[in-house]
Amino acid sequence: MTRVTKAYPHLSEQEIWTRIKGAKGQNKIRKWLVIFNATVDPRPAREIALHVGLATGTVHNLISNYNRYGPDAVEGLGRGGRRRAHLTMDEEAEFLEPFLEAACEGQIIVGAQIGRALEEHLGQALHHSVVYRFLHRNGWRKVMPRPFDVQAKQGVQQEFKKNSVKR
Repeated sequence: MTRVTKAYPHLSEQEIWTRIKGAKGQNKIRKWLVIFNATVDPRPAREIALHVGLATGTVHNLISNYNRYGPDAVEGLGRGGRRRAHLTMDEEAEFLEPFLEAACEGQIIVGAQIGRALEEHLGQALHHSVVYRFLHRNGWRKVMPRPFDVQAKQGVQQEFKKNSVKR
């Protein structure tokens, strides 16, 4: 005989229905339906998973987290996002301001230079990919001055432009 999956009564049936109706997104609704099924009609996780349309392991994990942490485990933080950032977005923009001013004055700003300043600001070593993702996230891109020949003769170039055959 398989084990019956039960949820602790952190919330009443009515409160769970309110959460189901207020949930945004199909995943949140399914999670709350798992909790509802495990609260109102406890049965094996395999049956609940089949009824709701989730994997059995997902039901086990969800009920375990709900029993341990309560309703906050179902709501959770969601997917994606910046949870382990070194700086907030505002702090990043503030950090880049001096470099932006220097770039506006015509100075060439190098990623390694910003990386060293960022490491000094944070007090820890950073991988170069962290610095370049940081720059990309803030809208910076690689722009280089056009290369030119140091030994080029302007007069010869202008003469060539004037007298070249038009196609």
